[in-house]
Amino acid sequence: YLKWAEKTGMQSTILSEANSEEAGIKNASLSISGSYAFGKLKGEHGVHRLVRLSPFNSANSRETSFAMVEVIPETEALKDIEIEESDLRVDVYRAGGRGGQSVNTTDSAVRVTHLPTGIVVSIQNERSQIQNKETAMKVLKSRLAQLAEEQHQEKISDLKGPITEASWGNQIRSYVLHPYTMVKDSRSNFSTTDVNAVLDGNLDDLIDAYLQATLGD
Repeated sequence: YLKWAEKTGMQSTILSEANSEEAGIKNASLSISGSYAFGKLKGEHGVHRLVRLSPFNSANSRETSFAMVEVIPETEALKDIEIEESDLRVDVYRAGGRGGQSVNTTDSAVRVTHLPTGIVVSIQNERSQIQNKETAMKVLKSRLAQLAEEQHQEKISDLKGPITEASWGNQIRSYVLHPYTMVKDSRSNFSTTDVNAVLDGNLDDLIDAYLQATLGD
């Protein structure tokens, strides 16, 4: 998505990044802005499935992994969302990763947990703890607003928490690198064998196919 943003002239910022204990990235948050950014990216929301020869084990065996992508818009309505302080746990820690290289000498990174839903937002790209908390609260409100819409709830207090799991049967798209190469979107049925191009940020064909497939919805 960073490469796609660069190719399409979007502005992108890494808000936070946490490495997995074994290898790779456990989770990351990005901010992408530009003309029709949400309209183009909203179809990326969902579970993505990757099949490849794993570079992280000695046997180099084929493995399947999943990633949950959440695409959340920023709206003016967020200022009307009220969250009880008693429903929040705020932790501060030392920033790390690409998003926190300039601030990793102090405990400026912020992790906000919304206890009723279990939603966690971590922000580490700003230099001050206050700025990171403000950004974290903005992201948290966006996620709660989206969850409220998905669950048809009017009150934040009635939310039950995220339901979709990153696992078999829930994927919207598969990226297969072995034993053959193919990217296939299960909603639009668009497919391409040029997996490397897709992973290099050439997402426009997939995005356009999804939008065309959902025009009638």
